Amino acid sequence: MRLWPSEHHVGLWTEADYFALGETPDRIELLDGSLLLSPVPSKRHQLVSRRLADHVERAADGLPVFVAVNVRLGVDRVAIPDVVVADTDDGGTVVEAAEVVLVGEVVSPGNAAADRLLKMQLYAIARIPWYLPVEQDGDGHSGETLTVVEPFRWQLDPATLH
Repeated sequence: MRLWPSEHHVGLWTEADYFALGETPDRIELLDGSLLLSPVPSKRHQLVSRRLADHVERAADGLPVFVAVNVRLGVDRVAIPDVVVADTDDGGTVVEAAEVVLVGEVVSPGNAAADRLLKMQLYAIARIPWYLPVEQDGDGHSGETLTVVEPFRWQLDPATLH
């Protein structure tokens, strides 16, 4: 039987408390002393996320592309974006916000407000220059191409993600 992490915790969560949880099957993020718990993403979410990461990786000019990695946004703020492009190495368990070039979030129906508003604000406060929200059930049609010139040149037909 797995216990919910807060059953033995009193008060605000610190980054040390957060990382002491270790690996879990859930996606747990630390936002200003509180935990934001999301179940493992749906199969559709995972497919869209992986396809997005694959597309980004082909265009990222050799920068590493991570899927669901810890990103330290500030003191006691650790988010887990779906896709992260960062100018960093592959060691450790945390990417610093200053290393992040782009984050992509596949908007989850259960976390839509967090994905569309809260995380966008937190990424901006952390000075992450590029945020790409992707709707799982978007109405992107073949031929409606997204063209990006920064942080790297990239074109994406959103219909290829679904």
